[in-house]
Amino acid sequence: MTTTVGARERGPVRLAGVGRRYGPRGPWVLRGVDLDLPAGRLVRATGANGTGKSTLLRLVAGVDAPAEGRITGRPARTAYVPERFPPALPFTALDYLVHLGRLQGLGAGAARARAGEWLERFGAAGYAGAALAGLSKGSAQKVAVAQALLAEPELLVLDEAWTGLDAGARAELDRAVGERVAAGATVLFVDHDPHRLAGEPVTTVSVDNGRLRTEPRAAAPGASSAHVSASAHVSASAHGNASTPSAAQAHGAASTLSAAQAHGAASPGTVTVRIVASGDQPLLGGLPGGAAGVPLAGGGGEVFRVGPADSDDLLRALLGAGWHVHRVESEGERV
Repeated sequence: MTTTVGARERGPVRLAGVGRRYGPRGPWVLRGVDLDLPAGRLVRATGANGTGKSTLLRLVAGVDAPAEGRITGRPARTAYVPERFPPALPFTALDYLVHLGRLQGLGAGAARARAGEWLERFGAAGYAGAALAGLSKGSAQKVAVAQALLAEPELLVLDEAWTGLDAGARAELDRAVGERVAAGATVLFVDHDPHRLAGEPVTTVSVDNGRLRTEPRAAAPGASSAHVSASAHVSASAHGNASTPSAAQAHGAASTLSAAQAHGAASPGTVTVRIVASGDQPLLGGLPGGAAGVPLAGGGGEVFRVGPADSDDLLRALLGAGWHVHRVESEGERV
């Protein structure tokens, strides 16, 4: 077991002048972010699709690296739940959790015991011996959340982790978040439900009109509501080279760049997403949105066009097949 650093001893996770863009000439998704995330604090990130919320969470969790600026104070026990959990990994649910527990510093016995406890808490104990690839989306999400809680993280980052969970599991995750904050951990989360954790003292970091600001809703007991401070310039219509954070694979939970973040918020029916990619592996089966690759003149890849509603799934399908995504762009008029 690793030694726990108490909330009183640990300083904030601090982002200083942090920016992120995909590709050396790509537009900035985030830039000039100054953000302090203190120990023992619950922080919610809000904003419209495509404004960089998931990019911010990946940077804080350490699964993506800033293109400029510095991030300091990230504790060793940091856990992350991506927006989409890829279940096609060669493990059973229990074996996967034990494997992740060992990577997080737990002994084999402790990892197995905690894996069983968390599967039980989320109502998934019956799937312990099931292959991840055979789990439903909701069951796979329970495993994704359980892996993040195994080693009592001091920084917990949740990107729509409640999505796909049943009511009982959502309530259990609410309780688990409260437990971590009470133990002195920092929890940063995004969720589509505006009432998520509404009864808890939450500081909101909001991306709006190209600015990142804080909106303290309630102060934690004995703490100032100004514990979290932030400022940033955020691009709401950025596109460029897509990338996937390799650190996520080390934690066993691969994360993919959201195409919605890459091309910005789009109005359905008015914009087509254009993805330029190349790869050696055949793309088996039908692609999302009925997309089909058209070879580029002179070689260098293929062009896939799809509507905004299917763009994220198409991007994940290409990356999952080992293809390299060169560009994600939008075509058409925004209204």
